[in-house]
Amino acid sequence: MPTVELDAEFPTLPLEPVRSAALDRARALGCEHAAVRIERIRSQVVRLRDGRLETSADDLELGVGLRVVREGSFGFAATVELDADAAAALAEEAVATARATAPAVSERVELADEPSHGEATWTSAYELDPTGVPAHEKVALLEEWSGRLLRAPGVHHVTASVLAVVEDKHYGDLSGTITTQRRVRLHPVVEAITVDAEAGGFETMRTLAPPVGRGWEYLLGDGWDWDGELARIPDYLAEKLNAPSVTPGAHDLVIDPSNLWLTIHESIGHATELDRAMGYEAAYAGTSFATLDKLGSLHYGSEVMNVTGDRTVRHGLATVAYDDEGVEAQSFDLIRDGILVGYQLDRRIARNVGLGRSNGCAFADSPGHTPIQRMANVSLRPADGNGPSTDELVSAVDHGFYIAGDKSWSIDMQRYNFQFTGQRFYKIEKGRLAGQVKDLAYQSRTTDFWGAMEAVGGESTYRLGGAFNCGKGQPGQVAPVSHGCPSALFRGVNVLNTRSESGR
Repeated sequence: MPTVELDAEFPTLPLEPVRSAALDRARALGCEHAAVRIERIRSQVVRLRDGRLETSADDLELGVGLRVVREGSFGFAATVELDADAAAALAEEAVATARATAPAVSERVELADEPSHGEATWTSAYELDPTGVPAHEKVALLEEWSGRLLRAPGVHHVTASVLAVVEDKHYGDLSGTITTQRRVRLHPVVEAITVDAEAGGFETMRTLAPPVGRGWEYLLGDGWDWDGELARIPDYLAEKLNAPSVTPGAHDLVIDPSNLWLTIHESIGHATELDRAMGYEAAYAGTSFATLDKLGSLHYGSEVMNVTGDRTVRHGLATVAYDDEGVEAQSFDLIRDGILVGYQLDRRIARNVGLGRSNGCAFADSPGHTPIQRMANVSLRPADGNGPSTDELVSAVDHGFYIAGDKSWSIDMQRYNFQFTGQRFYKIEKGRLAGQVKDLAYQSRTTDFWGAMEAVGGESTYRLGGAFNCGKGQPGQVAPVSHGCPSALFRGVNVLNTRSESGR
């Protein structure tokens, strides 16, 4: 259940007159479908370097976007004017765009059915609006955190930042669905750097706290132990600086959720977007090896692999009650017992391929952009019942590595060949952690990697990771998305030494 009510100010905007004017005019112009979004998006960032303020920004975007379908063609128009006359003019402009593009449309635009949901309101689960916290309080907290690290031996530089977004959205369409929603999210990061002047190198260590759909209470310790993590970072960093370089080869891996979420995002999340699999994103975001003809037959991974798309999970970055096409949020299977069984869909794609109802994966990052198919919270499910702990997974490895935290990555445009690094790498010897190593990356093909997954941890190991800035579309759009997963054990994965691979 939501923790707070909707913002008091947003509903005082002329939502109903603007919505009605746009939809009434679209109906009069013969549109088969029309959907209007009135959005206010406030984004704040504070960034410090070595305890001193480097960047502070507070951005407010307010506008109206209208998408129509007329005679089988999409039209879209947007404005920053919030009045009924401007909204009616939007309909004229959107219809004109649909007429202009109709000759170039290779297949008629039709949308999967979605029932009217009437009027509904929803807010994400948070307590303290982060955009309402005074800037000086944010700076003071980041200064204090930075100071702790800068006073530690071996820490030479520290960067600390927090990005906060509050998104208020009013939606209406010709079916009668009218929704008002608020999404709140935060992305805090603290990174320590040590410089080895003698060797001419450096090492970094970043907090593993994920971005979340929470309010400012997250920075105060609700959902993450900041004091504990900041206290441990100097020791982690010192050990990493003096750690031996990894020996490449085939190794067993235990991967922490703080690292595995990104591999899920790149090799599963993007690969199961059906618009990509059908080639609609080939010119920019790429395609997918998991094409539609493989639905129900592709062995994506081992039998312990179960992956869902979920727009409903608490504190998820992609969590909503209704998407930007008026579709109710859902949870749905993508991979079951290692087999590809579903895709992420918007209404047009769902109708085109005959997969029934959309599963609510349409989103626009601005009132000035048209909705496109975007990722749900795509998550690897933990083991049923009392599944193994991370320590128990480690105990099953004779020689291998434990990986925590994400860092750099690379994956091809078909989401098939990849390599990932991390924040910390620990050698495993006879079922126990045996100190850090460095310069490690793991490399594989998607189906080989997930096929090598022997075991997943239980609920106690499960955690949401995620990103604010998943990119897609032309013009480009960014979307926030979370990925939950447990710790997991993989056998015989190829490990690279990044230093030797780079020729250093």
